[in-house]
Amino acid sequence: MKKFDLNIEKILENWEVKHAVREIIANALDEQKLSDTADIQIYKQSNEWIIKDFGRGLKYEHFTQNENDEKLNANGIIGKFGIGLKDALATFERKGVSVRILSKFGDISLGKSQKSGFDDLVTLHAYISEPSNQYLIGTEFHLSNLSDFDVEEGKKLFLKFSNESIIENTKYGAVLKKSGTQGKIFINGVLVAIEDNFLFSYNITLLNASIKKAINRERTNVGRTAYAGLVRLMLLECESEVVGTILSNDLSQFSYGNNHDELKWIDVQNHAAKILNKYKEVVFVTAEEVRQTDLVEEAEQGGKTVVVIPDNLRDKIIEENEKIEEPENKVQVFKEFVQQRNDNFEFKFIPEYEMSFSERSTFALKDKLFQIIGGKPYNVKEILVSETMQRDEYTFRPAVGLWQPSEQRIIILRSQLNNNSAFLGTLLHELAHAISGATDATRRFESELTRLLGIIGNKAITN
Repeated sequence: MKKFDLNIEKILENWEVKHAVREIIANALDEQKLSDTADIQIYKQSNEWIIKDFGRGLKYEHFTQNENDEKLNANGIIGKFGIGLKDALATFERKGVSVRILSKFGDISLGKSQKSGFDDLVTLHAYISEPSNQYLIGTEFHLSNLSDFDVEEGKKLFLKFSNESIIENTKYGAVLKKSGTQGKIFINGVLVAIEDNFLFSYNITLLNASIKKAINRERTNVGRTAYAGLVRLMLLECESEVVGTILSNDLSQFSYGNNHDELKWIDVQNHAAKILNKYKEVVFVTAEEVRQTDLVEEAEQGGKTVVVIPDNLRDKIIEENEKIEEPENKVQVFKEFVQQRNDNFEFKFIPEYEMSFSERSTFALKDKLFQIIGGKPYNVKEILVSETMQRDEYTFRPAVGLWQPSEQRIIILRSQLNNNSAFLGTLLHELAHAISGATDATRRFESELTRLLGIIGNKAITN
């Protein structure tokens, strides 16, 4: 029998038995992947728990490596530190779990012995004897005095044995459906962090420098700053309707302060809107727009899904829509919905001969108004009256007047003819648009409206 010192200088005092079980399972899973062999087995036989892989077999020389070059250079491998196995063995010894390791290269057990050259120091050693089964395929860890609870707790630290299911794969890793209320962060299938307010769980498989640095010897309590960037990139890679719907449903809780942490990233919010827009007839509205107009109900009755979003996301979508030429590729915010509705709107024009006597009298005042302001503007070809009217593009409420520069016409809502002042005020407002060529709330429009009011006021006073 040979023995050698495991040279474990620092014992991880905070490790529990489940962490040691995790390391044995991790090594077995890595060997399965590296050797492309059958699934590992974890089972109980008599009073022993056995963790078995079907790989190439463990040699005692593996204990002498602080880092395994093969694992360091392989993708998707859990273990990057050869010392993880030593930590597990030290934890088992400290917690009273007996260990036997079997492979075709020999049987290994643990025990305390004097350190070579230091007779006063007793350290943990591995004892190697001839293999009890020289035809054994793979490696078997036989663990005695190990509770069923600790085995199950150790298995929970792996995606393979969890109830999280993959929703969508990306080049950075997989977005997972949570099995409970907490989000879990896995790195190559090993649990490294818990997130209380994450919408999804995640398995990161493309490791950047930050992640590699954060995967410490203990593999626990990896901080969010290490993986947040990859989680964000993962979500931005997603294209499935499932992810888009879940994100958008959560986004709709934004105004109530109930959404999850991933939706605090504005680019993730924007991407969620794009995904949902790709698969569904959606109108994105703000909380203010919902309160101000009945058009939301009209959109829903028209078969559209209405999703409430924050103002800053609405502004970002509008900004990006302006860069998109194809209308079908634009994300439909409420302004776009109203515009589309207005583009398809049909006026119900009322010819003068169908107006009542009082309506005709009021409508005739337009000619006197033109005389006062110096004549009808050259670009106004028609003044029309309609029973129906488009929505105002700012308040989204039915307008009372409209200047259509492409048609070179002013349209007045018929109800304005019930009052001389209402009709003349609306007509002046639309004439200011026609003359200035500017929209509401602009300096040029306000200046022109002020000029017209000045002319009317002066005429009224001097007469």
